[in-house]
Amino acid sequence: MDASGCQHLGQIRDVTPSADGCEECLRMGDTWVHLRICRTCGHVGCCDSSKNKHATKHFHATQHPIVQSFQPGESWGYCYVDDVMFERLPR
Repeated sequence: MDASGCQHLGQIRDVTPSADGCEECLRMGDTWVHLRICRTCGHVGCCDSSKNKHATKHFHATQHPIVQSFQPGESWGYCYVDDVMFERLPR
């Protein structure tokens, strides 16, 4: 296990964002609070403070473990599987 307590850091990829906003909310014409990007595939989804929680739904559908804030100026990340927050992940 990595010293951070996360076994999934090896799954972090250099990804291209799937959209400029929450992919599903944009299709639905809905709004979001904050955005998260999947560091396995680049899916951009809305956070759990948003009513649709598309980033977490993406994790449940794909088991891609690590997301990163997609907010300007933020670089923190989170592993759903290990319930570990990271102060900074590489973009």
